[in-house]
Amino acid sequence: MKNIFFILLFSFLATATFAQEFASHNVKKGETIYSIAEQYGISESLLYQLNPDVKNGIKTGDFLIVPSQGSVVLEDLKKHRVKRKETIKSIALKYNITEDDLKKYNKDLYAREVKKGKKIDIPVFEKNSTGTINTNTEEVIEEAVSKHAVLPKETKFGIARKYGISIAELEQLNPTMGESLQIGQEIMVPNLVVSEDGTTIEEDDFEYYEVLPKEGFFRLKIKLGLSEEEIVALNPYAKEGLKEGMIIKIPKNEILNPEEFTAVNLEDHITNYKVKNIAVMLPFKLNQIDLDSSNVNKELLKSDGTLRAAVDFYSGVLMASEFAKDHGISTNITIYDTEGSINKVETIISSNNFDDVDAVIGPLLSKNIERTASILQSKNIPVFSPLSKVKIKSFPNLYQTMPSTEMMQKAMLDYIIKHKDTVNVIVISGKEWTKQKGVIMTAIPDAKTIVPKEGNYLYVESIKLKLDVTKENWIILASDNPILVSNVVGLLNGFLGKIISDAGFKPNEINIRLFAVNKNKAFEYNDVSNLHLANLDFTFPSVNKHYDYEVMSPFLVSYKNKYNVMPTKHAIRGFDVTYDVLLRLANAETLEEASNSEIKTEYIENKFQYNFSNNKGYSNKAFYIMKYNKDLKLVVEK
Repeated sequence: MKNIFFILLFSFLATATFAQEFASHNVKKGETIYSIAEQYGISESLLYQLNPDVKNGIKTGDFLIVPSQGSVVLEDLKKHRVKRKETIKSIALKYNITEDDLKKYNKDLYAREVKKGKKIDIPVFEKNSTGTINTNTEEVIEEAVSKHAVLPKETKFGIARKYGISIAELEQLNPTMGESLQIGQEIMVPNLVVSEDGTTIEEDDFEYYEVLPKEGFFRLKIKLGLSEEEIVALNPYAKEGLKEGMIIKIPKNEILNPEEFTAVNLEDHITNYKVKNIAVMLPFKLNQIDLDSSNVNKELLKSDGTLRAAVDFYSGVLMASEFAKDHGISTNITIYDTEGSINKVETIISSNNFDDVDAVIGPLLSKNIERTASILQSKNIPVFSPLSKVKIKSFPNLYQTMPSTEMMQKAMLDYIIKHKDTVNVIVISGKEWTKQKGVIMTAIPDAKTIVPKEGNYLYVESIKLKLDVTKENWIILASDNPILVSNVVGLLNGFLGKIISDAGFKPNEINIRLFAVNKNKAFEYNDVSNLHLANLDFTFPSVNKHYDYEVMSPFLVSYKNKYNVMPTKHAIRGFDVTYDVLLRLANAETLEEASNSEIKTEYIENKFQYNFSNNKGYSNKAFYIMKYNKDLKLVVEK
């Protein structure tokens, strides 16, 4: 006969009122772990704990150990009016009952979440004679948990996944565990092992994801692009269904290849015509404006680059709203002046009602973006970071619209690596060992290198010794020093002209192409000639392409007519970001549904493809590989 044991998670110890009475259940055709657990008013986790040998599935005729019906007695039902932001989980915790108990006496909650203002029944259970869990049950519970010694590279996610509990439940079992785990640290875990494939993952290929409330296989298909079969293949224990807090293993999002980008026109797929409520938070710094002096205001605008960016960006926001209106999308845009202050951001959010806001665009400064996303995270209100390239703290509700420098750098290197067997790769950098140089040499270890011996200058002979007359020479210039960049660009261009003969080569024998994995301000230095860059087919990754002002598009015509000037890059960015947000909202019921990685969009200068990363929010994976052509124009490299 099987040994019978009764395991309760720590999170339910305070609410446990089960006596040590058990019964058997004969599995019938069509029954599942979920349906049996629901029948007896217990969690699936508890059913697995009572029957550890069924974690690989059940079949008709199996006998399962279940709590005896009547081991907990209903004493009364009380009414509760649902308050704003309350959930099934929070109400169950408030009244010290399980979510299954709450659903059992409110059948409609099996199909939906609670709604504000609705009255629901709260079951009140009769306690035992002492008002506490009896001693025998406590002894069984002690046998139900064990210690786990943390191994190298283990995380809370991996450990919670192994034992079939949520992060919250793991933390409740170990209230003093802390944010990060230490190797050798002993923590309390259930005895039952749900996942046998370890607590660490291949970091380059996979990551962990915690299932959010109301997320099933369909929602994850939209968010992560993974089918039910793909999820179950990686997480066999999920075949009985997903539940809130479950930790699953998923493939890491791959970096988008710019050459494979095919945009969809969301204007052709509008289905949601509800009014879109958008909050725009920008540093207009109205507290510094002098209404009586236009000269003071002009000087302020001239001297403050952030203010100029905010004003230009806002002009693009307004144009996007007008374009959306032309397609039947009504918008309600509320503007908030952050004054560039984190305290002002906190005041704005605390003194205004954001409950009905569909999305927040802004603020501009990284610290203000982080604070906004942090405060609005509890309401799951999307926050779009429109201009910041700085690496900022991640939040599940944060949309980073600017592709990361690291991602674009890797894509540029991948582009070069594809051709490295047929070209001569040379890396030119300063004497200091920078992180960027380390990344390049790790990716292309057999590349030739050139480093200035003194100062920031190279000489013809230094470059000539590394050139190959039999191959095209692909030169990566990795420096943010404008003097070195100017010097190298001039020398390389010289090899394409008169200096070729002086260096001992015949005309047109040397082919050179210049690359940057990160085009910084040094390449815009006054002494760096665009003509020289064009001669060298200068190629680099870029957040945006460059708009051809000779092409009179509807946007350009409308902007010129409205403001009597041509749009700046920040004005175009304001239009592209805002128009994309509005169209995504008009293509689905929620922004989450319209932000899966399969939806790729492109506008005036920018394109967007959002990928969701576990608890890190959304990042834009779409960007361009740009090249100067012989007409001195920047074109998208195909």
